[in-house]
Amino acid sequence: MLTFLPEKRLDGLETEDLCGFIFKSRSPSSGLLGVKVYSSSGMSSLKGVGIFAGAFTRRFPLVPVIDDGRLHDPGLRENFIERVFVYKRWQEFLKNGGSLRALIEFHTTHKLLMMAHSPRHNTALGQFVARVKGQKPHEIQAVYFRLLMEGLGLAATVKKNTNVLMHVMGYFKRELTADEKQELLEVIDRYHRQYVPLIVPITLLNHYVRKYDEPYLKGQYYLNPHPVELMLRNHV
Repeated sequence: MLTFLPEKRLDGLETEDLCGFIFKSRSPSSGLLGVKVYSSSGMSSLKGVGIFAGAFTRRFPLVPVIDDGRLHDPGLRENFIERVFVYKRWQEFLKNGGSLRALIEFHTTHKLLMMAHSPRHNTALGQFVARVKGQKPHEIQAVYFRLLMEGLGLAATVKKNTNVLMHVMGYFKRELTADEKQELLEVIDRYHRQYVPLIVPITLLNHYVRKYDEPYLKGQYYLNPHPVELMLRNHV
């Protein structure tokens, strides 16, 4: 149980360079979802948010959050960790000056990752970056990052991932032999049918990125969004 005011604790967290936060599920103080709330008549419902969790998300609306119960879901766990790493890279971008040139580079390296989550946000971000010249840097950064995190919060579905995988394959249309193309198509199709996890086609594509030294794809975080040791893409 919290023995201090949420705002005082949040003031301390302001200096912690947070990249993500895990809450205790259904806790009266820290639950994000399904917290028991009582009405004036004494009736309860599981529709509330914990006191601290609510205060936290209001103070840090773009920080990736999840409760410990939802970490057991492979898709939700991967999405959370992925956003944590993006948030960390954004913090590094800001610490290095946050120039327009650096923003374009940041955007370029995250294009395929965003495409897997939300093609609509990917298009909107591209259009935004193309017309920001002359605007104030802090305003550009605020709008861009809000759109970025909003899009990444959407699920990267099998269908959207399949579209990205086929898009990546297009970069090798002149290099791959007929047998290699057929093998890659079969592997992507097995993923699409949910017979194999995403890591299988990703591993094969990363092999071709190294083999043919494809510069654009070497910089795409979609192919390496987090340490492989976490095995977050190993689930079907």
